[in-house]
Amino acid sequence: MESILYRRNFSRNVLIRMILISLAAAALLVWNLDFINDVYFRNQLTSTGFIINGTILVLFLLGILRIVWILLNYRGEERAVENFVENLEDNIPPLAEIDRKSIIALRFSTMETLYKANTPINHNALASTLVASESTRSSLPKFINSILILAGVFGTIVSLSIALIGASDLLASAVNVDGMGIVVHGMSTALSTTITAIVCYIFFGYFYLKLTDVQTNLISAVEQVTNNYLMPRFQVQTESVLYEFTGLIRSLQGLVKQIESSQESFSKLAGEMQGSQTAFEDLENRIGSALVEIYKSKVQPITTDMADIKKLLKIGFRLSDDQ
Repeated sequence: MESILYRRNFSRNVLIRMILISLAAAALLVWNLDFINDVYFRNQLTSTGFIINGTILVLFLLGILRIVWILLNYRGEERAVENFVENLEDNIPPLAEIDRKSIIALRFSTMETLYKANTPINHNALASTLVASESTRSSLPKFINSILILAGVFGTIVSLSIALIGASDLLASAVNVDGMGIVVHGMSTALSTTITAIVCYIFFGYFYLKLTDVQTNLISAVEQVTNNYLMPRFQVQTESVLYEFTGLIRSLQGLVKQIESSQESFSKLAGEMQGSQTAFEDLENRIGSALVEIYKSKVQPITTDMADIKKLLKIGFRLSDDQ
């Protein structure tokens, strides 16, 4: 992974940060419990505040749960990218112990299929498709991030409308205490909905930005792995063909030199074999001459002596020449 500009465990770090900030926010709420009771629960003449604040909180929680779910998925994708690169560097099957539905596994399978079909691989098209596909995951958090602050504004407008109704009743009758109560209730509801929307928007907006950072980090890692490891493996371009052809020519030149060297060695070996044959023939002639000399010096005198002995035996036993 040294050649990949990639922040490891980015999604895990964001999740840990979310837990810590949530605990700090919960502690802060407990510490200001009396203020929360005064603003949100005491002397509420209508249920408007509960409905608007409840709606804001429901949207906020839905968005947070979706962000957590996406971050957990991206955590698995980050591990898949790390394992994929390790498999390539260790020269083992790239998809060993990797989820076949992960982004990097689908990218590898797509490029392998295009390569086997002899189809040119367009890296830009693959990258654009991945960005478009991943952007759909964060559509709900993006929507909630856009409407949270608007929900607070809507609550403020509704609450001010209630306050105006109370003010009109108060102006209609100087002794109408209920009108003053409605005015105070409307202002309190406007304050509570604004506070809720702003706090939720700040918390949610921060982690929505972190979600986009995690997504960008993951997509960047996938594209770097594609460019550094997969494109040289599957893409056939004119430059790469020329480079490989140049390497082939260099290899052929080396092979020709080896053949020439081998031919010289064979020529030397043929000369040595011819010299050995000549030496063998000389040795054979020398051995033949030596055998002739031995015959003349040893065998021929013995043959003469045997003829003389045979002649003497015939004379001694008075045998005829035919016997």
